[in-house]
Amino acid sequence: MDRALQATRLTMGIAPPSRRRASKIGASTSKNGFLLKLELHSDPSLLSVVRGALERLTETLGFSASDSRSITRAVDEALTNVIRHCYCGRVDQPLEVYFSHLKPNSSVGSKGALEIVLCDHGPPVDPAKFQARSLDEVRPGGLGLHLIRQSMDEIAYQRVRGANRFRLIKYFMPSKQSSKT
Repeated sequence: MDRALQATRLTMGIAPPSRRRASKIGASTSKNGFLLKLELHSDPSLLSVVRGALERLTETLGFSASDSRSITRAVDEALTNVIRHCYCGRVDQPLEVYFSHLKPNSSVGSKGALEIVLCDHGPPVDPAKFQARSLDEVRPGGLGLHLIRQSMDEIAYQRVRGANRFRLIKYFMPSKQSSKT
C-alpha cells in the first residue's frame, strides 16, 4: 500500500486557474470547482485507491448503495480500458480523475449530478471504437462499454490539447429519459 500512496495524489478543493478555463467538457466544473481530484500512474494496482475514494464520495453525496456500486464499476472499467488500450499496459503513465458536483438541471429533472472526467495522454481515440460488441456474442471481454452506458446517465469523449477526456455523468435523481451518448 505504501507504493499506492506514493504514486497517488489526492486533491480536494477548488480547481486551479488553468482548469477553470477548460474546454466545453470541463466547463460545468469551472463554475463549481471540483470535489476531488486524483492524480495517479496507470498501474492497475492503484485502481483500488480510486474505487475506495469513489465509494466514499458517492456515499457522502447521498447516492444509493446500488448506484454507488454502479458508478464505481463504470469508472473502474473506463480506467482499465485507458490502461489497457491507450497506454498498452504501461504502468508509469499519468492519469487524472476529476469529480465535480453539477448544479440542478430542470431540463432533465435532476437535483444535480456527479460529473467524473477521466484524463489521459495516450494517443487519440477513434470515437467509432466506442461501439460495444453485441451482447449475443458469447466470449470474454468487450462488455465494458455496455456496463458504463448502463451505469451512467451521460457519457462523452473529447480530445483536448493532446489529452483524451472521457466524461461520465450520474444524476442524483435521474429523469425517466436519460440521454446516453
